[in-house]
Amino acid sequence: MYDVVVVGAGSAGCALAGRLAARGDRSVCLVEAGPESSPPDVTRVASLAATAPGHALNWAYAATLIRDRTVAVPRGRVVGGSSAINGAYFVRAVPQDFADWAVPGWSLPEVARFYTAEDLDLGYGSGPLRVTRPAGALLAPVTTPFLEACAALGYPAEPDKNAGGPPGAGLIPSNAVDGVRVNAATAYLPPPWGTAPAHPLTVLGGTRALRVLVEGGRAAGVETTEGPIRGGEIWLCAGAVGTPTLLMHSGIGPAPVLSAAGVPVRQDLPVGAGFSDHPSVYLPFRWPGGPIHPDAVAGQASLNLDSGSDPAGDLEILLYARPFVPDGDLHLMCALQHPESRGDLTITSADPLAPPHLDHRYLRTEADRRRLRAAIRVAADLLRCAGLWRSTPDGFMLGNDRRLDGWIAEVLTTSVHLCGSAAMGRVVDESLHVLGVDGLRVADTSVLPTVPRRGPAATAVMLGERAAAL
Repeated sequence: MYDVVVVGAGSAGCALAGRLAARGDRSVCLVEAGPESSPPDVTRVASLAATAPGHALNWAYAATLIRDRTVAVPRGRVVGGSSAINGAYFVRAVPQDFADWAVPGWSLPEVARFYTAEDLDLGYGSGPLRVTRPAGALLAPVTTPFLEACAALGYPAEPDKNAGGPPGAGLIPSNAVDGVRVNAATAYLPPPWGTAPAHPLTVLGGTRALRVLVEGGRAAGVETTEGPIRGGEIWLCAGAVGTPTLLMHSGIGPAPVLSAAGVPVRQDLPVGAGFSDHPSVYLPFRWPGGPIHPDAVAGQASLNLDSGSDPAGDLEILLYARPFVPDGDLHLMCALQHPESRGDLTITSADPLAPPHLDHRYLRTEADRRRLRAAIRVAADLLRCAGLWRSTPDGFMLGNDRRLDGWIAEVLTTSVHLCGSAAMGRVVDESLHVLGVDGLRVADTSVLPTVPRRGPAATAVMLGERAAAL
């Protein structure tokens, strides 16, 4: 029996559990399905090996993006969660995101102080997680030509992508120092899991949560593969896929979905319905210059821009200065950052070990298709300007909407930024309580009403900090 049980040791869960345990006034148990540590090869920021399907630290959920296009979606399965295996992109949501969400208590002035990461380059922030930008030997040779091409084509500079200013071109803040990821476990948990000051905390690795135990309308614990764990308050921080899956297997979700799966309905809520994510494609190019430093982060710089209808920046072109496979191409990732299309996450079985069904339903509107085409065409212009153009897709295809849409359908992928699968105002209230179930709260990107215009990793940590304060 613990005062607080936190399910999921990812970006938000580690921040929440670490902050609560550090107060010393309650017992805290952090439950994680994956192992309690990452091997040394995974901790290096240059390695994205754990994002490959089949890796032991990756859930690798199957997801349908559009008809006949299914991909494996990586999610961290280790203490540290996705912050322990991802590309270390660490950028805040922009001011317009909070205005769009319009959730009481969640305006930017009310939450800004919970973005606590310490920026080692610009000297602000006081949180345990540290952020740097590529510099010196860790600045890839191709990064400067990319930024020069952005300037030559008239795009403004954005020197600090965490400053909340207008979109533009600039270096990407990363939760990496000297080639090593500073993940949420490293930053927020005490030894042996991290480097935070020692304080009592129970971490149960290799323990998969199956469902929430609800008694008399109140969450009383969690059923796991290792037996029940009881708690005075239960926080689900299992991520935007894991948390809605747990809720539905606990009888909390859309009644038709639960009934079809054979799960008794406890609370009829739109769990899993209407999530959003960033659709993206990769535009390959060859770099004839020198190699990237072995400790440099792959995602070095990005151009965030307005497609013509969103001054806050609904498109992103991100430079990947390291190939995904040895001797492969480098890429510009072209992504739609403020999509109209919405997806659904459902369960299809009463077995809590069965994977959920993810249907992203990308590019359902002409506006979404038009804006992703625009991102690809801008990226092609940048490559031409920098002298890096490779004719894939060819110029004729780039100038023809129908042909370009056909190419997109063949190569479309996801930025893996799923949000809104247990959203504030629909599934949880502004204090993150699950509607209709006492003692049960959620803190991860599933609560964000829509995906922010920048990747949500920094916002996930902010959610853990805010949850601890709540």
